[in-house]
Amino acid sequence: MANQSLFASIRGKLMPRPDTTNQAGAPAHAFGPKHRLAQAAMTGTVQPTFYATAEMQLAEILATIEQVEPKFLAQAAIYARQKGHMKDVPALLLAALSTKDSVLFARAFPRVVDNGRMLRTFVQIMRSGAVGRKSLGTRPKRMVEAWIAEASIDRLLGAAVGQSPSLADVIKMVHPAPSGPERTALYAWLIGKPHDVKVLPERIRQFEAFKRGDTKTVPDVPFQMLTALELQPKQWAEIARNGGWQMLRMNLNTFARQGAFEIDGVADMVAKRLVDKDAIRKARVLPYQLMAAHKAAGENVPLQVREALQDAMEVALQNVPEIAGRVIVCPDVSGSMQSPVTGHRKGATTSVRCIDVAALVAAAILRVNRGARVLPFEQDVVELRLNGRDSVMTNAAKLAAIGGGGTNCSAPLALLNKESAKADLVVFISDNESWVDATGSRNTGLMAEWTKLKRRNPGAKLVCIDIQPNGTTQAPDSGDILNVGGFSDAVFEVMASFASGERGAKHWVAAIEAIEV
Repeated sequence: MANQSLFASIRGKLMPRPDTTNQAGAPAHAFGPKHRLAQAAMTGTVQPTFYATAEMQLAEILATIEQVEPKFLAQAAIYARQKGHMKDVPALLLAALSTKDSVLFARAFPRVVDNGRMLRTFVQIMRSGAVGRKSLGTRPKRMVEAWIAEASIDRLLGAAVGQSPSLADVIKMVHPAPSGPERTALYAWLIGKPHDVKVLPERIRQFEAFKRGDTKTVPDVPFQMLTALELQPKQWAEIARNGGWQMLRMNLNTFARQGAFEIDGVADMVAKRLVDKDAIRKARVLPYQLMAAHKAAGENVPLQVREALQDAMEVALQNVPEIAGRVIVCPDVSGSMQSPVTGHRKGATTSVRCIDVAALVAAAILRVNRGARVLPFEQDVVELRLNGRDSVMTNAAKLAAIGGGGTNCSAPLALLNKESAKADLVVFISDNESWVDATGSRNTGLMAEWTKLKRRNPGAKLVCIDIQPNGTTQAPDSGDILNVGGFSDAVFEVMASFASGERGAKHWVAAIEAIEV
């Protein structure tokens, strides 16, 4: 008989061979430049992760930028900001675009720089020299100047919170021309220069009067501008009433500590605002941010407020699709998934880990698809029973409580093959750094097991949701395999289109390329 190892079946020969290694040193498939840039834009924060330093990530992004056309660079920046709600990498892509195509840059700028935080991040990146210049340049300076000149008082006050650079630094840099006496006084006030108090905007006059003690009425300004002042519980309650949705979510413990919830009606008011569907959509909240708020909320935060966060999660995940057929969800719970999802930030590292996000996505799919089977994995599949009727938060917490050990992405498929199980859609949520199943064969372990599963389930599809910007996959895109990156609800939109047959495996990059610029 001929050597079976040498003369493999035609199925094996048609399977693409790994062309690189992943960060764990195991065989993997490299993404093309566009997919790699999209992955970085939707998952990267340019902060240290389990496998890569911030410097390594920055170098990889800058190298990939050189491999794509300026138009795609603009589209990726807009998509990552508007769909992925990302911050640092869209600003980095926009800064790089400013050195390549001034027309596309001008079109993309207002769609990426949509608040003061993004403005300051963009200026910081430009001045750092990361994209090859340490000054703004003519067109970027004009765009920043126009943003300031056209910004409302709300936007400018929001932009005034934060440093490195501060809004005052940016104003001194671009010297926006005042449009009248009020703007002249406002710019002078923002940079600490003498100004005519009488022509300042009313809200700022109220703030200055409040600081002097001339009034007890809390001004409608960002609450960070008030925290250094001595405030009473009623005043903290007023801050809660005036605050934006994201501010409420992020400061529940502060309001509890300052006695705001002891004021009649405040807890009910906050709970009602947290579940407001329009406010949730407008805030562009990432589902994992709600998980972070729920995890952080102390016992002093009223029960109805904590429960409102769970209800808000259900609203934030409304894009999760209901999928016909047998759905298998495979969240990665290995050791590398214990790292912070947005990387290690000095003094500001998130408490939400990659495993929390994987668990959240898996629980969300189960919530809508009650018959789905969840197979958490590390070196092997971890046995765990979940109830689809439980809340997303409850099931996510159960999943996130398990794990550790090495990464074996093929383990769930191997179990399904051992059971001769049927499947129509298999969804992986992982960092894609499989190494336990690495062998000397010409395929990754996942692809070997997927090929076996496809023999029994020829119509099955595989979706790999990657939540880290590592640039490789265990299963390359094909007619039945989709790779998508991110931890916003945008991944559900793409997954739904692919699962229903509306879009092919290249849909994710195609969705970015469809952005008009």
